[in-house]
Amino acid sequence: MVNLAGELIDRRRLRRRLSFWRITAVAIAVLALIAVPFLVGLPSAFDSRLSDQIARVSIEGMILEDRKLLELLDELKDDDGVKAVVMRIDSPGGTTAGGESIYQAVRAVAEKKPVAAQVGTLAASAGYMIAAGTDHIVARRTSIVGSIGVIFQYVNAERLLDTVGVEVNAIKSAPLKAEPSPFGPPPPGAEDMIRRLVMDTYDWFVGLVAERRGIAPGEARRLADGSIFTGQQGLGLKLVDEIGGEEAVRRWLETDRKIPKGLEFVDRKPEDDSSFSLLGSARSLAYGIVGLDRRAGNLPAALMMEAGQLDGLVSLWQPLSSGASVQ
Repeated sequence: MVNLAGELIDRRRLRRRLSFWRITAVAIAVLALIAVPFLVGLPSAFDSRLSDQIARVSIEGMILEDRKLLELLDELKDDDGVKAVVMRIDSPGGTTAGGESIYQAVRAVAEKKPVAAQVGTLAASAGYMIAAGTDHIVARRTSIVGSIGVIFQYVNAERLLDTVGVEVNAIKSAPLKAEPSPFGPPPPGAEDMIRRLVMDTYDWFVGLVAERRGIAPGEARRLADGSIFTGQQGLGLKLVDEIGGEEAVRRWLETDRKIPKGLEFVDRKPEDDSSFSLLGSARSLAYGIVGLDRRAGNLPAALMMEAGQLDGLVSLWQPLSSGASVQ
């Protein structure tokens, strides 16, 4: 009986200990859920959106037609708390459709409030196209700007296919359908077709630069030979307005555009539907481990961004050896 009573007492003690640790674990989990938003900065983000600010939007890496980014710019355009927008650009370019869409979104913002470009290391091709959409371009002395022009690249793998014994046949509705093709030399008229496409986009790009930068059309065309320039060279060529960084942007906004002094620069980013999901976090981590772009929404997009393979025209400085590009 003594042993049985002792066992009952030990069991009750064990249950009390288990109950204590269960309650403690639940409390820790609840505290963690409460703490996570503070750790990721959500309260400060909400507070910053309620106060007057200078919104800073980063354009980095390959430029694509980014729906979330376009939605963000549209939101900033109508946000009364945002007194100005700074496009912080560090990009070699990307698709012309992507550059055009962001350029137009920037111009829509500029119709309502001051917009400036702050160039980091590089604003070339479609990156410079977006910078030209702002009202004031600030770059470092050694930043790279320019690369105004267009390129369309394609591969002819016919000899490789012959070597491995592969023959590709096609039945087409017309000779120029799906040309130029990597499976053989382009038929008559294909290169002229692509050249017309390239030159149409090139003329539009040059006209955009001439209009936005106040450069004579002939001079703009002279600069639009694909050349790149330092920020200091760009200043003399009217491709850049001022040498400096964030302090120069602030000075222009406060002095020339008369926005309130001392406003905080607040980084504003497109909303990411998957940023707080386990699947999105795991995918981002996996892409980072294997060296792919963490921002890609799926594996094909990540591989495309890594390889630089983009369908259609691209405004890109230093394109890879294949793919269609506009410089």
